[in-house]
Amino acid sequence: MGELYLHNTLSRKKEEFVPLNPPNAGLYVCGPTVYGDPHLGHARSAITFDLLFRHLKFLGYRVRYVRNITDVGHLENDADSGEDKLLKKARLEQLEPMEVAKYYTDRYHDMMDALNVCRPSIEPNASGHIMEQIDMVRQILEAGFAYTVNGSVYFDVVKYNKQYHYGQLSGRVIEDLISASRDNLEGQDEKRNSVDFALWKKAQPEHIMRWKSPWSEGFPGWHLECSAMGRKYLGEKFDIHGGGMDLLFPHHESEIAQSQIANGDTPCKYWMHNNMITINGKKMGKSLGNSIMLRDFFSGTHELLEQAYSPMAIRFFILQAHYRSTLDFSNAALQAAEKGLSRLLKALDTLDTLKPSDVSSFDVNSLKKDCFAALNDDLNSPVAISVLFDGVHAINSVSEGKETLAKEDIELLKEFYSTVIFDILGLKKEEKGNTGLTDYLIKFVLDLRQKAKENKDFATSDKIRDELKNLGITVKDTKDGTVWEIS
Repeated sequence: MGELYLHNTLSRKKEEFVPLNPPNAGLYVCGPTVYGDPHLGHARSAITFDLLFRHLKFLGYRVRYVRNITDVGHLENDADSGEDKLLKKARLEQLEPMEVAKYYTDRYHDMMDALNVCRPSIEPNASGHIMEQIDMVRQILEAGFAYTVNGSVYFDVVKYNKQYHYGQLSGRVIEDLISASRDNLEGQDEKRNSVDFALWKKAQPEHIMRWKSPWSEGFPGWHLECSAMGRKYLGEKFDIHGGGMDLLFPHHESEIAQSQIANGDTPCKYWMHNNMITINGKKMGKSLGNSIMLRDFFSGTHELLEQAYSPMAIRFFILQAHYRSTLDFSNAALQAAEKGLSRLLKALDTLDTLKPSDVSSFDVNSLKKDCFAALNDDLNSPVAISVLFDGVHAINSVSEGKETLAKEDIELLKEFYSTVIFDILGLKKEEKGNTGLTDYLIKFVLDLRQKAKENKDFATSDKIRDELKNLGITVKDTKDGTVWEIS
């Protein structure tokens, strides 16, 4: 189906995809930090690399797809305290940090399942790979590119930059960099240079998540986990590393530096970054307070939403923009995506009703060729979808008797549309009555009920059960958990 070309952030150009060990392909994608529900921006990254995963498999590659779960070490600059956001959430909700991580990991999976995002081949947790991270810190220290201060270990960016180039991915120069990294604000005075970043942090007395290391009882820096887990599951050099544009600096830049010193090489051959989703031209994000959670899209309960949107409408909306372009949220765009998807799926059904002719009045193979050429051109999903709609116009014209299709071309179109729509773009038909959206909403309500039970708020728990029963949904508590069915 032609050669695949991907835009490599490192070279800033499209390059032919040539895997290191064909037909195997290694793909590592930075996953969620599990201290809250996912929003539309998380969905875009997941759907972007789900499209890549699906298309690579379609092209015949055996893909090992690794996507991590960050449940420790993600320290972001916080105006108040620089506190680990997962720990902050645990403290607010009076839960163990791992309870928070497990809860929001499950929520992330539920919502990605609703969006028909494939589960990765391996999904490692940062907290389950502390020893691998300690080993990498030790290697960097032994190489002379890190230093210890009061039980914490920092990567010496200035020393590294003298021999290599810190900033090769983002195009930044070290003289212009300011200390805007995602390290904890605490300990800035410990660093030799403001641009240095933490490989290991000594835990303060109130810090719950801590592990023993040669330097202190503490926890790994955020940048370290992907370098260590990527190496463990994909090797010292793998094919593709992906993530959101917001991770390009300093996270991915720091990954390159760590791997260069510990492994003697950069971690991967191709870097890919999806762009952000905006609202009124501003980046959507939790830290900016303007993010719309996926649960709100599914239920239509956010003040900016005019209605509820199905998971497939959201997926189609995201796929209609190229992954490297910004995508601005609007109700009009989502409603147009909803109508467009309906039209596309209806044409697929129309194919089953067409009466074949002796000859075809248009070239089906040309349509197929153009669509796959677009997908091979750096995953140009909007152009591929545009080609599909050209076909929709032709299919409808045949149905109206304006054009003709031979039997073999009808069968070819059925196979082609099914492959692209379902297998590569990852769309699916949402059956009425018991959609993936319905499943998600019921599970969401049951999660609220479970939380009420844990808080011994049995009145609320019983009310939720009774209201669901009134809607024809029977809820049963068993020794293996809560189960439900629609009567």
